[in-house]
Amino acid sequence: MSRDALVSTGELTVTQETLGGLPDGRRITRWTFGSRTRVMAEVVNLGARLQALYTPDRAGRRVNVVLAGGSVEDLLGEAAYFGATVGRYGNRIAGGVLPLDGRTHRLATQAPGHTLHGGPDGFATRLWDGVPVRADRQVGVRFRLRSPDGDQGFPGAITAEVTYLLDPDGELSIAYRAATDAPTVVNLTNHAYFNLAGEGSGTVLDHDLRVEAAGYLPVDEELIPLGPVEPVCGTPFDLREARRIGAHLAEDHPQLRLAGRGFDHNWVLDGDGFRRAAVLSHPASGRRVECLTTEPGLQVYTGNHFDGSLRGRSGRRYDQYAGIALETQHFPDSPNRLGYPSALLRPGEQYRSRTVYRFSAE
Repeated sequence: MSRDALVSTGELTVTQETLGGLPDGRRITRWTFGSRTRVMAEVVNLGARLQALYTPDRAGRRVNVVLAGGSVEDLLGEAAYFGATVGRYGNRIAGGVLPLDGRTHRLATQAPGHTLHGGPDGFATRLWDGVPVRADRQVGVRFRLRSPDGDQGFPGAITAEVTYLLDPDGELSIAYRAATDAPTVVNLTNHAYFNLAGEGSGTVLDHDLRVEAAGYLPVDEELIPLGPVEPVCGTPFDLREARRIGAHLAEDHPQLRLAGRGFDHNWVLDGDGFRRAAVLSHPASGRRVECLTTEPGLQVYTGNHFDGSLRGRSGRRYDQYAGIALETQHFPDSPNRLGYPSALLRPGEQYRSRTVYRFSAE
């Protein structure tokens, strides 16, 4: 594999290399960017995905804290969502039914009959166009994708863009933009799984998690929201103060059982505008990541259904709770819920969303 330096600003660099090929011969490209002594990220154009993120512990030892498949085949299969930009609508749309301006659109679905993360051939499966970028004290990669009218059943042709930028202090910014030529819905997010002890090092049950939310959305047996926002007070979903994840998941609560003995729920974030959504920390290593976003919701998924069948880049198996996803987004099934924040995008408007992950060590 050849690697070429593309951008350099101070201690920050961007390099590019060919990772492999798809069955149809198209090439997968990987960019590595950031600081060679502090935080470094890898992204690939398949799914515009975050493939790795190396960050130091309190002693300065760097490890990759993002789960990823160990091969191209994994990225097309079991690890298709790992680190990917998912869309055109992240999370679930019940029954694949999209009502819009008096017309019902039938979307492509996955088992058990709902549309998840944009459908079976959503944005996570696509090769995006990528270019290295530099902005102020940051370097990174900008990806762009054209999604035609009728793609997975969604109306309107859209142009989507996601930009990853890292600064010298360990702040990873992910900014999304989209425009459409006809009314549609857009809800983009990143599906990275974090393990601050290191990829493939065990479970996240020993991590502490705080979520800035007084309410959450309970779900039915197919993980579709039941409807109204419920208070977290008195439930395992009360994460307003940092607490060990394992302690929450050990509680006997029907919502935990429905999700496979863990979290797979949307928290309704307090406040609006760009603000802190969550803090994840690993006391043993001192690693910490603060999540900030413009989005109204945060889907937390604790890898409840990992079963050891997938080996990551480390070569170790991903067992239950091997990672945790902190997906900033609009609420699941918003197009069918009048009381939820709207994900509607019309011609002449621009979809914008921003999420920042600030990495540090204590």
